[in-house]
Amino acid sequence: MLGGGCFWCLDSAYVQFRGISDVTCGYTGGAKETANYEAVCNGNTSHAEVVSVTFDPEVITQEQILDIFFTLHDPTQLNRQGNDVGTQYRSAMFYQGPEQKEIFEAAIERAKEMWGDDIVTEVVPLRDLYPAEEYHQDFFEKNPDQGYCVAVVAPKVSKVRAKFSTLLA
Repeated sequence: MLGGGCFWCLDSAYVQFRGISDVTCGYTGGAKETANYEAVCNGNTSHAEVVSVTFDPEVITQEQILDIFFTLHDPTQLNRQGNDVGTQYRSAMFYQGPEQKEIFEAAIERAKEMWGDDIVTEVVPLRDLYPAEEYHQDFFEKNPDQGYCVAVVAPKVSKVRAKFSTLLA
């Protein structure tokens, strides 16, 4: 479960790689018992926008998925990504068990080669996941000409496509 700014960017980047069978946008890491887009965007829940990535580890590794994550967003920005500001856009990794926590922490160490020591990515236990509304799922694919998609999502997708071209579907 990964949060790195707007979930549309993460979703649209991950779906293009071999071995990834599903990417689901959602909300987690908050204090409320439920979450929806309006409440999360208003800052009323403390949830982050996240994606759940389902993959075949024989085709794409956890390490590759996390390296894509740290290429896709700027983990040095606290509670924001560019003009998207708020805790819902924080850089966060939500783990399920100690082994996954270690993998996440190792990914942060690798990311320091690119970003330096100023990484603010949270590594915290996963609690409940609330799937985002249907219109958020595959948003970029459904709305490639929408302004935010053209200005923000498309350049991020292009960036990871270029760096990880050998993993493209």
